[in-house]
Amino acid sequence: MRNVSGIIRKFNRFELKYLLTSEQAAHFENKIQGYLHPDTYGRGGKYRLSSLYYDSSKYHFYWEKIEGIKFRRKLRIRHYESSEPLTDQTKVFVEIKQRLDRVTQKRRLRLAYQDALELCSGKSIPEILLPEERSIAEEIHEMVLRYNLEPTSVVSYFRKAYLGTDYDEGLRVTFDTDLHYRTHDLDLRSKAKGESLLALHHVIMEIKVNERVPYWLTEFVGESNLKLIRVSKYCQSLEVSEKVPSSRFFISL
Repeated sequence: MRNVSGIIRKFNRFELKYLLTSEQAAHFENKIQGYLHPDTYGRGGKYRLSSLYYDSSKYHFYWEKIEGIKFRRKLRIRHYESSEPLTDQTKVFVEIKQRLDRVTQKRRLRLAYQDALELCSGKSIPEILLPEERSIAEEIHEMVLRYNLEPTSVVSYFRKAYLGTDYDEGLRVTFDTDLHYRTHDLDLRSKAKGESLLALHHVIMEIKVNERVPYWLTEFVGESNLKLIRVSKYCQSLEVSEKVPSSRFFISL
């Protein structure tokens, strides 16, 4: 995968989300293709990914999102799928995704799947880590122990990603389709697809920028009459599975 050699990746950016129909998404994607280029990962920038989310038994991280806590975090293991089966030694990302007011920050480690599971279970911190890696691993370990975290939900989907050119460095536009979730069978090696997270004709489009959205893209959003939404795939998975009551952010199937 591109840039994975960096092991630790940090993000500090704004994320804007929109709920589109498949027809709207196809139209919008066609409009932006002259301004962006497909992600080099996957086929034509399209790939499948799965995320295993961790939370407390009372869904501490879920309620932080629903209550609009300005500083909040969540923990997940993310696997970018390929033609190779996921094994204990397959490299995955363990990610702390953090929200500070309107800014999204991410810190992550690239570990073997088995090491990632042991870290997120609170059992052990991998021994061979660089100093900067160790500080992130210790933060993850502290989160697991403080909140007594456990595997809670798996969310999987196809993502088609476009990247900004040199004129729009840091810009990323993604289209997520075929979204499914599982709140049981929480091993990323499982072949189970799970249940639908959204209606099949729904697409989540995300615009991610370091500072501000380019003018041309703002114009396209306005012309297409797209409306911002506040949605978390993790929160949607808990609500659609009725683990928690539906909130004002719930998207009906």
